[in-house]
Amino acid sequence: MAVHADIQTALNKREGQRRRQVFTRSLIYHLFVGGFGLFMLYPILWMVSSSLKPPTEIWTTVNNLIPSTMVLENYVDGWSGFGGITFTTFYKNTIFYTVVGTLFQVAASTIVAYGFARIKFRGKQIWFTIMLLTLMLPNEVELVPQYIIFSRLGWVPGFLPLLIPRLGGSAFFIFMIMQFIRSIPMDMDEAAMIDGADQFGIYRHVILPQLKPAIITAAIFSFYWTWEDFLGPLLYLTKPEMYTVSIALRNYADATAATNWGAIFAMLSLSLLPVFLIFIFFQRYIVEGISTTGLK
Repeated sequence: MAVHADIQTALNKREGQRRRQVFTRSLIYHLFVGGFGLFMLYPILWMVSSSLKPPTEIWTTVNNLIPSTMVLENYVDGWSGFGGITFTTFYKNTIFYTVVGTLFQVAASTIVAYGFARIKFRGKQIWFTIMLLTLMLPNEVELVPQYIIFSRLGWVPGFLPLLIPRLGGSAFFIFMIMQFIRSIPMDMDEAAMIDGADQFGIYRHVILPQLKPAIITAAIFSFYWTWEDFLGPLLYLTKPEMYTVSIALRNYADATAATNWGAIFAMLSLSLLPVFLIFIFFQRYIVEGISTTGLK
């Protein structure tokens, strides 16, 4: 009995030590992740804090995130815009460009991905290789020839140069959705063909309903990249009434006069709000889409 009690005591002691080690490692891990997260979020917190500070405090109290006085006038002044154009117009332009551009890009990418994944045609591997090579081509290389083409078509200034090319899809999204389609059994396609479905019917009734995670993931990324796009609107949206938020914020800072940094930070904070909300509500689909498409 004494030996059994000693063994039980030793086991309990080892179990207690193991639990303390697990707790210590978990505590260190969460402290490190929390500190790193705070380090990454600090610039955003500072920007939001600066949007609520008086102009005299923005650059004099850089290390202080808590304003001495809450100044909501920065948001009112910022929203009034410049040149008689308010940020209502800039946000409408941005929402139009982002929503339509995302819809065009994602819809086209799903169709092209289905073609590469399911349809056999001559030169399929060559075209697929060319598509992948476009991922390695810097966007800056395409700027001059694209601008010349769109200018000769009479599309500049306007949204057409930003939207029409998206009807060809995105190589990144095509490849990502292809990985998902290839995980769908071919038996489902064959069963649909027996029932009399053609290629479009298979795509619409068999493949497309199962692409929800991949489509949502592609739409979220496309929304992010389009919302923050700066170079494209800078080239093709040259009229102030066409400006997106990113271009309007750049032009809000006047190098020849005193810049209202409080108003700029206020509009910057509002420009992050749609991106933040989409991430909060759709983060589950981001993880699900990445894991199910094999994009790791």
